Amino acid sequence: MTTSSQTLLDSSAPTSALSGKVAVVTGAAKGLGAAITLDLARQGADIALAAREEDALRHHADHLDSEYGHRSSLVVRTDVLSESDVENLVKETVSRFGGIDILVNTAGGTGPIETPAQNVDVQAFRDILELNVLGTFAVCKYAIPSMIERRDGRIVNISGTSGLRGYINRAGYSSSKWAVRGLTRTLALELGQYGITVNAVCPNVTHGDRMTRIVNTKAATLGVTPEEVYSDFASQTALGRFIDSGDIAAAVSFLVSNGARNITGHDIVVDAGWDV
Repeated sequence: MTTSSQTLLDSSAPTSALSGKVAVVTGAAKGLGAAITLDLARQGADIALAAREEDALRHHADHLDSEYGHRSSLVVRTDVLSESDVENLVKETVSRFGGIDILVNTAGGTGPIETPAQNVDVQAFRDILELNVLGTFAVCKYAIPSMIERRDGRIVNISGTSGLRGYINRAGYSSSKWAVRGLTRTLALELGQYGITVNAVCPNVTHGDRMTRIVNTKAATLGVTPEEVYSDFASQTALGRFIDSGDIAAAVSFLVSNGARNITGHDIVVDAGWDV
């Protein structure tokens, strides 16, 4: 689905706001990661794109390089749960571009949907915690030394509004997003002395394939139509609507900009007025 904010990002003229900056983005092949890399490339950043789907990564990187040829992309197939993959991602990025200025941790998953805690498989709970928390921590661990060396850097982790409140029937996912916020604040305290900021973006329900799967699962479980589920989600927000991936990309772009140099350890909530 093409939305006004996505179209705005796609049609914006290139800028040099991030020229000379090197970004690493996980989960970069699609969804939020693709939107974020699009905006970072538009601003002139060189980007290491990481995800498990190498073909999708290459296709997206080709698009970025075609649209914004004044900078370049590096594709590194990466499973964020593989320590050797993550270490290799950082090594290849530093070898190609000389260092890392920006890290955006977008890779993640949803875990069990519409499942009461007593019915959640323990392994499924463990899996979503590892993907969303360990998968964020590991990339931070290996990228941080390059930022310390430069005594500057921006780390942005993708949490979610489910990390601001409890989320009924989504125990694993909510727990993981609370943990990402805790990790973000701890790293901000540790890394501030080096001029590195660490923040989280908390999206609410966002248009895209992942949300479509969630809506369809919820509709089937409740015996209602997907349209009714969409309407219910939207009605819970002040603005009465979902958000778009471009909205998240814009928040990330602000946090990695010089204008946010004194913002660290905080959450930027992009939720159309849900948590108010």
